[in-house]
Amino acid sequence: MARIRKFVAYQRLERPYTRISKYNKKNFVRGGYPHLKITKFEMGDPRAKFDTILTLHTLRSMQIRQNALESARTTSNRVLEKVLGKNYFIKLLVYPFHVLRENPLAAGAGADRMSTGMQKAFGKVIGSAAQITVGQALFEVRLPAQHVKLGQEALRRAATKMPCSCKIKILQ
Repeated sequence: MARIRKFVAYQRLERPYTRISKYNKKNFVRGGYPHLKITKFEMGDPRAKFDTILTLHTLRSMQIRQNALESARTTSNRVLEKVLGKNYFIKLLVYPFHVLRENPLAAGAGADRMSTGMQKAFGKVIGSAAQITVGQALFEVRLPAQHVKLGQEALRRAATKMPCSCKIKILQ
């Protein structure tokens, strides 16, 4: 299987290609939507009442791929689940709506039969990303007040998986 491209190729915010027609049913995003890698958006106990809320905010506008969001979700959830069991609630607040495309060009012998170069270079769907603005919250963690340090550690680990710098805010 081919490796995924470096994130630099996709971090710039861009308008998604949508077919615009005077007939409403012909307005669509061509190529379909890729399989979502994020398995859960809410973990822990959503009905329990907690007195502390921590949020992870971005410091830059950019796109964040779905595999980075899933990686951050799993690492932060693992930290909380080991110590607290189910006595917490964590929620991923963004959804990767933006479809990423790539025009595959093969190099080497026989490559002329595979691709047409830049002629009709719309590209195939390879993944999706969430478009984030400055200061937007990515994750929200709710837990008891005595475990604030653990919540900060969970969000710090999630921030290391993000392609931008992030800031943790504590709300009481």
